[in-house]
Amino acid sequence: MKIIAFYLPQFHQIPENDKWWGEGFTEWTYVKKASPLFYGHYQPREPLNDNYYNILNPTIQKWQIDIAKKYGIYGFCYYHYWFKGKLLLEKPLEQVLNSKELDFPFCLSWANQSWTRTWYDDNETILMLQEYGNKEDWEKHFNYLLPIFLDKRYITIDNKPIFIIYDSKDIEKCNEMIEYWQKLAKLNGLIGIYFINTLTGLPIDYRSLNFDAQLQFEPGYTMNHCMPIIWRAKRKMKVGAKRIINKINLLENKVENILDYDEIYKNILKRKPIAQKTYLGAFTDWDNTPRRKYKSVIFKNANPEKFEKYLIEQIKRTRELYQNDLLFINAWNEWGEGAYLETDKKFGTRYLEAVKNALIKTSKII
Repeated sequence: MKIIAFYLPQFHQIPENDKWWGEGFTEWTYVKKASPLFYGHYQPREPLNDNYYNILNPTIQKWQIDIAKKYGIYGFCYYHYWFKGKLLLEKPLEQVLNSKELDFPFCLSWANQSWTRTWYDDNETILMLQEYGNKEDWEKHFNYLLPIFLDKRYITIDNKPIFIIYDSKDIEKCNEMIEYWQKLAKLNGLIGIYFINTLTGLPIDYRSLNFDAQLQFEPGYTMNHCMPIIWRAKRKMKVGAKRIINKINLLENKVENILDYDEIYKNILKRKPIAQKTYLGAFTDWDNTPRRKYKSVIFKNANPEKFEKYLIEQIKRTRELYQNDLLFINAWNEWGEGAYLETDKKFGTRYLEAVKNALIKTSKII
């Protein structure tokens, strides 16, 4: 079983973020500012030993890789930011490419969305526009990716490098681009590229596209597409309507969306396979109040023991129902969304131990 963790590279300073969000901005900026929004709310999330790292520090990725290996993570899936020739947050991956010491499998997920001021509840102000251009632009992008695909550490399926696309719906000529890249891949010595379409909380792309497989990105896919009635009901639920409001409930009621961890996983685990090749997802926790404050989504009742239990079931389903050996976890280090495997002050290594335990227990079953 190969567990791949999504990896956010926004833990170092870049000029664009300095301009848009303030001098010295990194993912840690809002994580440090977070505060509890109701009684018992686990905020701020603090890394163990106050390890608010700069990811460009040469020792950090080595440390991350060492603990990932120790607890059974197979590889990282780095978010890739390409805007018609413009790269953002590319330096952490370039460090990997330039260092044989960082010996760990990896792949890329193209986070192909325009950057806006979403964190300020402003989806209209475009910070970096996502455009796709024509064949000339597609070829430029492919040529950048080719040496990455050829790296011996790059994760492949059927000897083809994996390339995950986050939002296919945003790409008007998606099939044409995929076909052109497949042609370029073969001209450059590859058998082809293994394209995976991501199913997220965004509207689903119902076009017939030339992807090899799809990926269920959790928890967004489930809470927005597989339990919509429950989701809408919980969003509309008002404690005040019951005329019984204690202090705790009043504070909770200010948060737009509070969901139950077990309810989400219940819906994840009951889903049946479909005809298309599908890779399953799992998630540790979710709480994006550092970014969205009261407009956030918070899951209550999450803990490492529950995560281990649900991960065991997802591993079993991956093997038995979906007939494959890859499972994607959200995430290695999404601290601003409360989705991380890295060590924190409250749980230490327990989420990582949950991964290792789940792998050991399922290896004895299968």
